[in-house]
Amino acid sequence: MEHTRNSYEHSDIESMPSALAIQCLPMGITEKDRVYEIVDSVIQEIIASGLSYQVGPFETVIEGPLGEILPLIGRLHRRLLESGIDTGASYIKLWSGRNLGSSAEKTEKYTKPH
Repeated sequence: MEHTRNSYEHSDIESMPSALAIQCLPMGITEKDRVYEIVDSVIQEIIASGLSYQVGPFETVIEGPLGEILPLIGRLHRRLLESGIDTGASYIKLWSGRNLGSSAEKTEKYTKPH
């Protein structure tokens, strides 16, 4: 098969650098501590993945190969629902590409030293 600019082999797609921004929200929970507990549980699943991540106040960015990111999305949403809530929402943004650049590279000039 001849490769064209937009043609990738399956293995190329699986290893394609990707960045996921995800926000997992327990809906209908009014107690702040309970919300934090549920979100912390989801973040533990991210940590267990071994992928690079950066937790933010509204979403977490995870970087890695597409073949590892896609199944992780399902695990994170399941973890949210396993917390016993009635309704959960996961908002995702997914970007994949060869020349993606890292989160650190994109934000370092705007990061204020502590």
